[in-house]
This record gives sequence, C-alpha cells and structure tokens, in this order.
Amino acid sequence: MNDQIKQDEVNKAVWAACDTFRGTVSADVYKDYVLTMLFLKYLSDVWQDHYDEYKKQYGDTPELIAELMTNERFVLPESANFTTLYKARHEPGNGERIDKALHAIEEANVGKLRDVFQDISFNSNKLGEEKQKNDILRHLLEDFSRPELNMRPSRIGNLDVIGNAYEFLIKNFAADAGRKAGEFYTPPEVSELMAEIMDMAEGEEACDPTCGSGSLLMKCGRRVQAKFGGSKKYALYGQESIGSTWALAKMNMFLHGEDNHRIEWGDTIRNPKLLDAEDRLKHFDVVVANPPFSLDKWGVDTAENDRFGRFRRGVPPKTKGDYAFILHMIETMKPRTGRMAVVAPHGVLFRGSSEGKIRQKLIKENLLEAVIGLPEKLFYGTGIPACILIFRKTKTDDKVLFIDASREFKSGKNQNQLEEGHIAKIVETYRKRETVEKYAYLATPEELAENDYNLNIPRYVDTFEEEEEIDLVAVRAERLKLKAELSALEEKMDGYLKELGY
Repeated sequence: MNDQIKQDEVNKAVWAACDTFRGTVSADVYKDYVLTMLFLKYLSDVWQDHYDEYKKQYGDTPELIAELMTNERFVLPESANFTTLYKARHEPGNGERIDKALHAIEEANVGKLRDVFQDISFNSNKLGEEKQKNDILRHLLEDFSRPELNMRPSRIGNLDVIGNAYEFLIKNFAADAGRKAGEFYTPPEVSELMAEIMDMAEGEEACDPTCGSGSLLMKCGRRVQAKFGGSKKYALYGQESIGSTWALAKMNMFLHGEDNHRIEWGDTIRNPKLLDAEDRLKHFDVVVANPPFSLDKWGVDTAENDRFGRFRRGVPPKTKGDYAFILHMIETMKPRTGRMAVVAPHGVLFRGSSEGKIRQKLIKENLLEAVIGLPEKLFYGTGIPACILIFRKTKTDDKVLFIDASREFKSGKNQNQLEEGHIAKIVETYRKRETVEKYAYLATPEELAENDYNLNIPRYVDTFEEEEEIDLVAVRAERLKLKAELSALEEKMDGYLKELGY
C-alpha cells in the first residue's frame, strides 16, 4: 500500500471514531476528546514499537531496555499506556482512568507537555451520567484499537501520517463548527499562500500571536524544510487565548515533530507572553496571523496605558480589534529582517475615524508593502471576502502593490478554494511587483494620498469588463430564421396529426 492509501485509512478511521459521540455530545465538545485520544494512542504506539524493537535486539532485559528508552522524545508511564486503558475498558471508571493517564504523561514530560491536558477531562459530566459516560469511553477506546489506527512507526513509516490525520480532523471540525471555526483554523491554502510570501529562511524565527491550532506557523517551518533539505534550523513561537485551542496547538506541534517551539497561553493584546530577557516584546523575522475578525471587547481599556507602546499611532475602536492585532504584530517585527502577513476583513482598508488615522501613519512610515484581495467563502464560519496585508520593515521602494485575486478560486458547495495555480499566480505577481492589467496595480505615495489613504482595492485595480456590443441586425435576422423554422415544424406536425386522423 502506498502512503496515500494509509493516510486515507487513518483519516477515515479517526473520523469514524466521532460516531461514538454524534447525537449525544456536540462537535465543539467532542473534538477535544477525539484529538486527545489520537494523541494518547500515537504516544503509546510509538513507545511500544520502540520497546519491542529493543527487545528484539537485546532480548528480554527490562533494565537495559528501560535505560535505552530514556532517549525517546517523551516518557510514557505504564499506567498511561493505551493498552492498559483498553484492557480495563469494561470496568467502571473509564473517565477517571484516562484523566489519571493524561496527568501522568504531563508529569513525566513537564518540559514539553506542561498543562496541555488541564483543560480537558474525560471524567466530565459533559459526557453524561456515569453509565453513559463509561459506555461512550469504552466505545472510544475500541474505536482507537482498530487495526487501521495501529500507528506504530514500523507500520506507517512516516510521522506525518499522524500529523496529517490531526490536521484532517481539525479541518473537518472547522467545517462543521460554523462561526466558532475561526478560533482554531486557517484554511490550508491560505496558510500556504502566506508561508510562500513570507519565505522563511534557515536560522529565522516566526511568530503567530493568535496561533489557533498552529497550522499557519507550521507551514512557515515546512517552507524552510522544503528549501533547505529537511533542515529544522528555525524556531516557532505562538500565543493563543483559548485554553483548549492552545492545547491543540501544543499537541499538533508535538505530532509534527516540531520540538523547537514555544506556544504560550494568554490574551495577546491584554497580556503578551512572548517577551525578551529585558521584559520587552520579543522581535521576530516572520510574523503571521489570522486574528478574529473585528473582535468586540478586544482590550481597549488597557490600550491607553500600554507599557509596550503598541498603540502610539492611535487606539482602535473598542468594538473592532483588527488594528489592535496589526499594531501588536508591527511592534514585534525585527528592525532589519522583519516582515509580516495578516488576514483581515476588507473594512481595515477603508474604515475612517481612528482606523483611518492609524492606516495613514503606517503608510507614511512606508511599512505597508502589499494588499491582496481574496475570494469570498474561503474561511470557515464566514462568507465575507478577506484580504492579506503584507508589511515589511525594510522595503525596496515607497509604493504599495494591490492584487485583486477575488476571482481566483475553485468553486465548492459551501467553501471556495484557492488551488495551486491561483497561489502561484499571486506569489509571482507579489514578487515581480509590477502592474498587471485587471489584476494588480503598483500605487505611488501620491496616488495613496490622493485617495485619502483609502486602500479599497477597486480604487486601484480596475477589473471592469465592458459588455460586448449587441448587434441588433444580427439578432433580428436570427429571430426571423428561427421563426421560419418553427413555422415549418408546425406545418410538419399538422401533416402527422392529419395522417393519424386528428
């Protein structure tokens, strides 16, 4: 079997495991249980696989094998092994046993997994009363014991099969979750586009201040791996305000083998956690984010006295936090190499008042490099079109490139998609930095000023298509011809009817 078939098998099996909860528990609750169980099963399979391999090599020598197992990426206590939990599945107390197992894993791997499971409890009454809960968890353990979910490295041979299954689950939960999806997921093709534009290099550091499940950050890392022969010489940083989503990001990083990361839990605007040794905001080469659109109650009350000076260009409106995140990101770019890509609603391009003043200052400081208009219905939970703003600390000119990619998509039933060709076209246009008729426009500072620093894309990229002139003479001739054909057909039909005696 090739890797793709294995991947599909794993994906189908983990998605089928969700049937255990459907109709009993809502998807936004059970996603955390399924994802955590996938994580636990993977740890157990890897641990057991390596243990058995050592046993084959060195015979039944528990002390020696235990010593060799200390070189693993993680430690798995015997009581926390999936097999131990599975064997006891018919006994009462499944929820309590699984919780204890997760706590033991956390304790044994404090450096990598501290607090990761503190926001999830399999012993919670969210899963119903004791008997129902015990039955659901028994079924869940049985679902994950299926042969398709044997995730031993000796069988699948590729760590990414598990990482991909994790991403597959997150994507499917996002598709089902409506508005809540934006809290933890950026569509992969949008992440891909942003990662390509940022073009992270070896030795660089990337940050996502609203990192969700971490997929956008990891795309930036994979860009380095692809360009530098699998190199892991980079570091990933993130912050996430929702505890369960932060835990997803930590597990997601672990499953993808991204050990050089630091993901913090907390509100980026009110309490930024990614600080340097001098207690100032840490700076990064690459800053990427898909923050919540027009967030109400984003923290305006603390903005006036912000000790990091993030709002010196102005305080965003209290009911729209878009520029709060943009200004935070601007402050975290490294002075020379810093560049950033942020997803935002189109309102940030033209809204007036305090947002207009902030926008004008950012343009006058020559930080804005490009504005890319995306198609509608790309993002889970919202049909509105969004844009990507690209900022750079050291630009090669004083112009702003506008790209209208709003018509570049593959239409889907509920979601539109950017395909490889669309992404390649956007990236190539961004790199060439030239005007392309009906697609891109390189605007001068004078043109931006003439438009009062309004960045609405149609002001710069004219996509108007003139309708073809209608030749009325030709239309009339075609009409007469069709009329004559209809008359001949009616005459023929009359003849047939007469023959039949009507």
